[in-house]
Amino acid sequence: MPELYLIASGSALGIAMHGNSSFPVGKVDNLQLYPMTFTEFLQAMGEEQLAGILLNQEPEKTGVFHEKLDRYLKQYFFVGGMPEVVAEYAESKDFVKVRKIQNKILKDYDRDFAKYATPLLATKIRMLWKSIPQQIARENKKFIYGAVRQGARARDFETTIQWLLDSSMIHKINRVSTPKSPLKFYEDFGAFKLFLSDLGLLGAMTGTLPRHIVEDDSIYTEFNGALGEQFVCQELIANELPTLFYWSREDAKQEIDFISENEQGVIPIEVKSGTNLSANSFKEFMKEHNLQIGVKISALPYKENEKVINLPLYNTAKFEKIIKK
Repeated sequence: MPELYLIASGSALGIAMHGNSSFPVGKVDNLQLYPMTFTEFLQAMGEEQLAGILLNQEPEKTGVFHEKLDRYLKQYFFVGGMPEVVAEYAESKDFVKVRKIQNKILKDYDRDFAKYATPLLATKIRMLWKSIPQQIARENKKFIYGAVRQGARARDFETTIQWLLDSSMIHKINRVSTPKSPLKFYEDFGAFKLFLSDLGLLGAMTGTLPRHIVEDDSIYTEFNGALGEQFVCQELIANELPTLFYWSREDAKQEIDFISENEQGVIPIEVKSGTNLSANSFKEFMKEHNLQIGVKISALPYKENEKVINLPLYNTAKFEKIIKK
């Protein structure tokens, strides 16, 4: 019945591990779903007008709503974007109930490890999965196999990482050795960062309390800015930024959190902790590589300063539109 249209849903693992069953090539459109973005979270909270302002207004005009948006952003940092979790918070505003559902999701993930993987692979998956929050919290966030298990090497856990990528439970951001377009030419597959798919689940894995996030500005500086970098990563990916890498020197003494590109060239992205925007290394990096525009994402309102744009964390979704101006 070619005139009949069907909609089917399934897990990423179900698609990746469908075995030898046939697939109707050329007759299927795929839609990748991500955890709810911050804008979608605002809509779920009944703040359609505020969400519309973020989506449609120029970032420099959102400053009047800065405190309100920052307040909701802190709530999102705890709740995250898993639909069941957001639905519970929208109804009850109860962080205890939120954390209970997050922990249930984590337990379900753990059951999937055993369901879809061999016993040996499941053990490796658990080890690597549990190491990710600590890896993100390190000052140098490059993934270290030795942090999963002493003496571990890439060959021990490459399949494990691919399994988690296929399940859409993590994001992998590769390093580029040289900040030149096209960035793909300079991709270093041996150095990368791993992030979780959802900010709320990261908080649940680390046992972060509501007061640590919702009631305290220091959340932007704690854990070496791990939550901020995790948020920016998942927002950019959910909004389908075409290219996303990071850059560091070979000796790892200098790093740019993320790096992208457009028609104008390479765009460095620095995620700043809190309201401290001083970053001499960022300016030196732009000057050294003759870059025309750079973006700092922080807890401060929108501001343009010469070649550098300060973008509020809550406006991360507008990144691509801003750099095309």
